[in-house]
Amino acid sequence: MTYCLAVNVDEGLVFCSDSRTNAGTDHVNTYSKMHEFVLPGQRFFCLLSAGNLATTQVVVQRLKQDLETPTAQNLWSVPNLATAADYLGWLSTDVQRAQASRDTTNTVFEVSFILGGQIAGERPGIYLIYPQGNYIHESTDHPFLQIGEIKYGKPILDRVVQPGLSLEAAARCALVSMNSTIRSNLTVGPPIELAIYRADSLVPGECLSLGEDDPFYKAIAEGWSAGLARALEMAASEWHRIEDGLRQRLQALNCFIDDVYNEQRIVTDGIFPREVLEGSKNFRAACQGIHPPHKVWANICGSDLVRDADGTVYVLEDNLRVPSGVSYMLENREIMKRLFPELFAMCSILPVDDYPSQLFSMLSDVSPRPGDQPVVAVLTPGIYNSAYFEHSYLAQQMGVYLAEGSDFVVDDEDQVFLRTIAGLLPVDVIYRRVDDDFLDPEVFREDSVVGVSGLMRSWRRGKVAIANAPGTGVADDKVVYAFVPDFIRYYLDAEPILPNVPTYLCMRDADREYVRTHLAQLVVKPANESGGYGMLIGPRSTAQERERFAELIEKDPRNYIAQPTLALSTAPTLVGDRLEARHVDLRPFILQAKDTYVTTGGLTRVAMNAGSLVVNSSQGGGSKDTWIVEEDPACFPA
Repeated sequence: MTYCLAVNVDEGLVFCSDSRTNAGTDHVNTYSKMHEFVLPGQRFFCLLSAGNLATTQVVVQRLKQDLETPTAQNLWSVPNLATAADYLGWLSTDVQRAQASRDTTNTVFEVSFILGGQIAGERPGIYLIYPQGNYIHESTDHPFLQIGEIKYGKPILDRVVQPGLSLEAAARCALVSMNSTIRSNLTVGPPIELAIYRADSLVPGECLSLGEDDPFYKAIAEGWSAGLARALEMAASEWHRIEDGLRQRLQALNCFIDDVYNEQRIVTDGIFPREVLEGSKNFRAACQGIHPPHKVWANICGSDLVRDADGTVYVLEDNLRVPSGVSYMLENREIMKRLFPELFAMCSILPVDDYPSQLFSMLSDVSPRPGDQPVVAVLTPGIYNSAYFEHSYLAQQMGVYLAEGSDFVVDDEDQVFLRTIAGLLPVDVIYRRVDDDFLDPEVFREDSVVGVSGLMRSWRRGKVAIANAPGTGVADDKVVYAFVPDFIRYYLDAEPILPNVPTYLCMRDADREYVRTHLAQLVVKPANESGGYGMLIGPRSTAQERERFAELIEKDPRNYIAQPTLALSTAPTLVGDRLEARHVDLRPFILQAKDTYVTTGGLTRVAMNAGSLVVNSSQGGGSKDTWIVEEDPACFPA
């Protein structure tokens, strides 16, 4: 294989090619794929080739012969670059036909060319000539062309190359593109030929031949790899502490949920205020007296982490009801692996793509038929739900059923069945993506058309497992969040590994007075809203907004908390055609049943508006891949 590329920027042209040629089994050689034709002061051409070597050699020889024949059309006589490309296309197809007419072995004689250069009085340009003789040229939106093994080197060109890029930067970018291809495809190899032509010079370009050990080439390749890795990485040693803290946190939260729906020891012992529990909008009386498998209620949790200016990692909140976003984490990683395969080959980046199998394993652990292969279904509200892609994606990845509420039926024996074309199929585990209010019209909202009538009866009798269990929202409350460090001390007899963001509870008189007089410096949140809605970000608020929130807090203090405005960490983000700093948070996903699993990384959410602290996708937020990297000296050379 071969890889060649040409770049056209305002300052001139860059041409780059490898020189490895496979002329048969066990015969690897080098052959220049770059040829210059220069009439000083009048015109400059550079030709790159990919394809059959014999065809290429004949075409190059014919080009040279035509230059010596005054009556023939040639590169000195064509009036413009487009005519030169047309001439080369005709010549190439003529040579291919001649080669094929003498062949008896079904050899493929096709070859592609890039022809670039400048004729006096014209702008520089580049053309890609296909084996069939037709051609295309570069454009302002796509100022580069490639031939040969193009897929590995294209992502860096897509991200960086634009007409205003300097000629030197374009040359470095071309070398990074070539290096990415060489690292991913052994049939492409050095020496690398690089030619740099300055616009309007009409003289031979500056040419370099770079071997694998060339200091300039190595510095560019290694600097790019290390820089990209550093921009995305979190050291594994730091992550292990975070992972331990997330395990600890979910264990304590599940102890709390199981306790408040049963003995309520934490209330009796005065650790958790009874009035907070009684004021909870998400406490479900229908869940009292139940112990789910392993006493785990929240089997799936997405905890949002932020890093402050001093480097401290805080837990911002715990999403325990129907946490979403994991499909973005998985798709982001898949895209990054395609774009930068050389970095994944070079660095020990811990995987996240085992999440679907871990999720299925966890769901199997809560089946009421332990030891048997469970029948698992994902309960979705349907195609109009904003997270439907995730529902279908996870069902497909796990190899389980994707079903809506109307696809289920609960019989007189409280057994849940799934309607299939083969008849009713008993269901063991339901991974529900429907909120409590709509889960079962017999128990919750009677007008629900997306739930399963009778589901709660079956769950209470232990005939079906539901993940997450109904009622987990009692702990998914921003007031309850403030007590999680106390839960860890009470249930686990340990100190919290990960700190909460300092939190003021407006239900407390002293806290409420402090919040009232410091609204301009604080972030105020309602206890049960999600998606970044209903918040006041003090430093960005108006006097009128602060006055309105003061009234809301006074009217319902139990429903509001306040926190200091953190200087959230930022990450470089492509905004339009340039990189800018944007605030981010990180949502790892934790699975718990018999065992506990934490994703090595998570969904990094990005506030796409300059200066904004709201990262939620429902308010225009974006997402990034985050790498947890084993500390390997090869990945970060000194």
